[in-house]
Amino acid sequence: MKEFIDLKGASGVAYRFRLSADGEFQQPIAGNYAYVQADGTGVKVIVLGETPDLSRSRAGLPKGPRRAGTHLYTRLNVSRAVRMAEHEDLAAHYASARVVNGSS
Repeated sequence: MKEFIDLKGASGVAYRFRLSADGEFQQPIAGNYAYVQADGTGVKVIVLGETPDLSRSRAGLPKGPRRAGTHLYTRLNVSRAVRMAEHEDLAAHYASARVVNGSS
């Protein structure tokens, strides 16, 4: 999998996410995350989330055995207003993805 991917929001803006390797310590900092599965044309977004603490982002992922080719990507985003706006833009574009809102 690539170290970085760009996910497009409904607005057309592209947001850059970084691969979070299994077992890698995630900083307890706010951000957005995407759980994706590789496919022939790029990636299929399975879960989109935002959280005030990315170290807990894996808790929002589907339980059970990990699907082949699935990866967690994160985007640091401390500002709650910006993080939520980006999250809503991405969720509007990836309508089939499960959406997790951690700021509520």
